[in-house]
Amino acid sequence: MASQELSAKSPKTEVYVGIADLKVGRAPLILITLGLGSCVGVTLYDPVKKIGGLLHVMLPRSSEFSRNSHPAKFADTGVPLLLAEVLKLGADKRVLEAKIAGGAQMFEGMVNIGERNVEAVKEALAALGIRLVAEDVGGSRGRTMILDTSTGKVIIKTLGSSPKEL
Repeated sequence: MASQELSAKSPKTEVYVGIADLKVGRAPLILITLGLGSCVGVTLYDPVKKIGGLLHVMLPRSSEFSRNSHPAKFADTGVPLLLAEVLKLGADKRVLEAKIAGGAQMFEGMVNIGERNVEAVKEALAALGIRLVAEDVGGSRGRTMILDTSTGKVIIKTLGSSPKEL
């Protein structure tokens, strides 16, 4: 996947991040991903340079699948790719902050892929030396995750709940 730098030409430009996708950019961009059920949203943000990225992880490990050529789909390949993309824009790894959301148990009686996704994302962040500063994970409801690159604020909207800031 070739990522491109996104830049906002006007205040509060919104860019949507699809499933198994990622986007990076500079302030005043707003990055949004919808439909985080068992999937996990991962933000990386440089508060000094106001550079951020958002990844929508679908599955924990690429090694568990023979068809794994789409790195943003997996935690073990998507998190390093997200880091590489924000660093390309000039982010400083030493100040990067990660926030995660999602990982819900959407269907009773099934393997909890959401929990496995959360674990894999945390492992990938730790292996890269990235600080996880906030999370909103688990439960049984889907979420929307919004990163405002102007402020670093991450807003989580969960069905049936008031929006909250991570």
